[in-house]
Amino acid sequence: MPIEDEDRPRKKISHEIGQDLSLLSVEELTERIALLTAEVDRLKEAMSKKRASKDAANAFFKS
Repeated sequence: MPIEDEDRPRKKISHEIGQDLSLLSVEELTERIALLTAEVDRLKEAMSKKRASKDAANAFFKS
């Protein structure tokens, strides 16, 4: 009996910069874009937190 697509465990989506995209479907590309967009948002949030910490430290030591 064939395994249904929904019953089959899905591979974890990962992306390597510079990877060949020619074998990926539109759905797979859409998933990659969502993954990378979420990662960019996460990086921006981390950067904002680090800037806030640095600004707070600078303000503390200037006074």
